[in-house]
Amino acid sequence: MTALPQFPDEHVSVLAVPGMHCAGCMSKVERGLLAHDGVVAARVNLSSRMVTVTHDGTVDEGDLTHFIAEAGFEAQPRRKQAERPYSAVKPLLAPLAVAAFAAMNVMLLSVSVWSGAEGSTRELFHWISALIALPAIGFAGRPFFRSAWGALKRGTTNMDVPISLGVIIASGLSLYETWVGGQHAWFDGALMLLTFLLAGRVLDAMMRDRARSGVEALVSQAAKGAQVVGADGSLTYLAAEDLQPGMVMRVATGERLAADGEIVSGRSRFDQSLLTGESRPVALAQGETALAGTLNLEAPVDVRVSSAGADTTLAEIARLMEASTQDRSRYVRIADRAARLYAPAVHSLALLTVVGWLVAGASLYQALVIGVAVLIITCPCALGLAVPVSQVVASGALMRAGILVKDGSAFERLASIDRALLDKTGTLTLGRPVPDEQSLATLSEDEAAIALALASHSRHPLSRALEKALTSNGIVSATLTNVIERAGEGVFGTCEGRAVALKRPETSGTTAVLLQTGLGPDRLIPVADTLRPDARDAIELLQAQGIECSILSGDTARGAAGVAREVGLTVQANARPEDKQALVARLRNADRKVLMVGDGLNDGPALAAANVSIAPGSASDVGLQAADFVFVQDSLSALPRTVRASRKTMQVVKQNFALAIVYNLFAVPLAVAGLVTPLIAAIAMSASSLLVVANSLRLMRAAK
Repeated sequence: MTALPQFPDEHVSVLAVPGMHCAGCMSKVERGLLAHDGVVAARVNLSSRMVTVTHDGTVDEGDLTHFIAEAGFEAQPRRKQAERPYSAVKPLLAPLAVAAFAAMNVMLLSVSVWSGAEGSTRELFHWISALIALPAIGFAGRPFFRSAWGALKRGTTNMDVPISLGVIIASGLSLYETWVGGQHAWFDGALMLLTFLLAGRVLDAMMRDRARSGVEALVSQAAKGAQVVGADGSLTYLAAEDLQPGMVMRVATGERLAADGEIVSGRSRFDQSLLTGESRPVALAQGETALAGTLNLEAPVDVRVSSAGADTTLAEIARLMEASTQDRSRYVRIADRAARLYAPAVHSLALLTVVGWLVAGASLYQALVIGVAVLIITCPCALGLAVPVSQVVASGALMRAGILVKDGSAFERLASIDRALLDKTGTLTLGRPVPDEQSLATLSEDEAAIALALASHSRHPLSRALEKALTSNGIVSATLTNVIERAGEGVFGTCEGRAVALKRPETSGTTAVLLQTGLGPDRLIPVADTLRPDARDAIELLQAQGIECSILSGDTARGAAGVAREVGLTVQANARPEDKQALVARLRNADRKVLMVGDGLNDGPALAAANVSIAPGSASDVGLQAADFVFVQDSLSALPRTVRASRKTMQVVKQNFALAIVYNLFAVPLAVAGLVTPLIAAIAMSASSLLVVANSLRLMRAAK
């Protein structure tokens, strides 16, 4: 999901809106919020039934709840929800069970009537059907009746208005026919309509709950607490939320970590499959980072906490997953417009149908029955489900493969990509470089202290590697002032009145950092990095998918040449952030569809400027914010896998639209012509929605 725009004195509130169930609901909530002064931006996440609102200080959460109520939906701040996550399925199960049970019984009675029951027998069966159907319709129809009544009270309409009208009119006509001893009653049609509608909504809700369950399962895997080692060596158990940076956790064999941290004692192998999707254990030793949620497999270790609670890598991944949404892609906009036009168009069509049949000489009863069939059969539920269900299922499949989808509309953009630009350090390579030990050994204690202080102010992979190496050697950081990091250049500051810097060397032929301390000559510290597993195979797969690839790196030409040779790509080196952004702009102006893959602060502008962007989980905060997809595994095979999944997703979306359109092309004329009963209309309309959901379920294996 693209980051919400930032404004001075802005506030961001997240509210739960359980009543949303389609693209039209999303549109109503967002437009209802944006219509009010003080609301800067609103973004609905239909999967989690949440809306994220950016607003100024003149608006509070109470106002936002009121604004959403005006749009016809109940809302509450997320923090006030029950601890147990909201399930969209549970409120629908009882109405579905009642509707299905009543429909089966009424259908049994209807079969007898269709088979030729006459006179008092037919009247008895109709009355029994009425006694079963009317209470069942009143109970099972509540989700639709409440939604429709809420819209009508505000002087608007939604998709539930014609559905409710169809059910109520069909029930009323059936009761009238039963009262006067007529031949036909449509209780079975009304119940079948509710049964199929509720079944479609349950399936849709199950898909969304399944997508959210990945977030809940991920968060639940973090340990609830840890044994903390005191200054005297004693152990005290603390809950995860009470852990603080600097504390030392003792993690026994078979325990999961409750926080991120650095191993200060011991070594072991850790199962990181929860975060990376890779089953192979990873060996970690003193000075290396272990993450919350990973499982200690072999030996006890002591871990100094670096991030706890909401700041852990696990929590950040959960937030990224929760942010996955159906953004405003072209196909979602089509569904939104169809949803907004649906109610007035269907009401007009049904009214014209009734009037037309009356003019043609039909009775009022016959005209109303045909009008009810038109109301029922034209429900655009299939069209509204076409995009979101596909995106939810595909996002879940990618999530299980260790790829997080931040923006649902990115599927559409990634499917059409024909050009890819890949950063080198931290992208093609693992971003876990190791500084040359001999070079570090030549540094004086003061120089090393300044280097550590500068490196600690940057998240660049080279800076983090230098910080880790110096810390493991027992170096204590110097005190700096006026520290600033310039993207693509380095970190600069002042130490005891001297200008100091840790920056990119201008002429070095290898990957290195240049240390300037003012205590002596500049120090060049070479750094080695490792290519990601399967990098060359991943590049070949991208090229086989019709995507032209090249390296776009801020490293020197000689420093990037080795990686370029290994993966068989051309390289543009010495690229500053503005250079990367300019290249993306030139390619887009040439009508190329550009994918940017990068991780650093200097990649941020290019990631934002590209048609679509992907970042590794180790990326800087800027990279993670700008990217549309995030992969949390070491292998670069995530790139062709995501492209393949996106293309499959868009194929299914187009198929869903085709199914919905073809259904309406055939069904609507038949209903207007009086060739469809309300029962057949209910079955046909609901079957079209179920067909769209079933077609989307094929994407459960999209990441294979």
